[in-house]
Amino acid sequence: MAAGTSTVFLLMVNGQVESAQFPEYDDLYCKYCFVYGQDWAPTAGLEEGISQITSKSQDVRRELVWNFPIDVTFKSTNPYGWPQIVLSVYGPDVFGNDVVRGYGAVHVPFSPGRHKRTIPMFVPESTSKLQKFTSWFMGRRPEYRDPKVVAQGEGREVTRVRSQGFVTLLFNVVTKDMRKLGYYTGPADTHSIPVPSVPQ
Repeated sequence: MAAGTSTVFLLMVNGQVESAQFPEYDDLYCKYCFVYGQDWAPTAGLEEGISQITSKSQDVRRELVWNFPIDVTFKSTNPYGWPQIVLSVYGPDVFGNDVVRGYGAVHVPFSPGRHKRTIPMFVPESTSKLQKFTSWFMGRRPEYRDPKVVAQGEGREVTRVRSQGFVTLLFNVVTKDMRKLGYYTGPADTHSIPVPSVPQ
């Protein structure tokens, strides 16, 4: 390989966990972490964080605003296992216990630039009325031991879940040396991206 030829590319991500809509709940905080493939490694910044507690705005939108910063840089040799951000939102129940109010995940956008994503959130559900009552009474709601399971497909299909709320993220994405390795992340351009033929 020629001297000075790059064998890795960089993905720089900053932005913020901007806000959330959870009509039934208030006084919530958010945790985030990144999930990525084995060829990926963080080189700078933080790959997880926890926000402050925020209350609903007093205007008609009743929005929960965190504006919690994200700033991380990854290096990799190939795009397989492209990073996802996993969000977990928590807040108090009627007994004052912190319980999960929503999980969600989204891939970091593939193309450089500024991106806004609204992520639908969900919570695991008890499978029977007795379990629902017991978990409510004991103040222990179903939740994942490791929130990173949200970004993986295995085992998720056996979990009963309920949709609940939305979280809005802002991403600023910069890539370096992807073109040198033969990867194109710009706008769709039929002259630049080979389109695989579909067998008839």
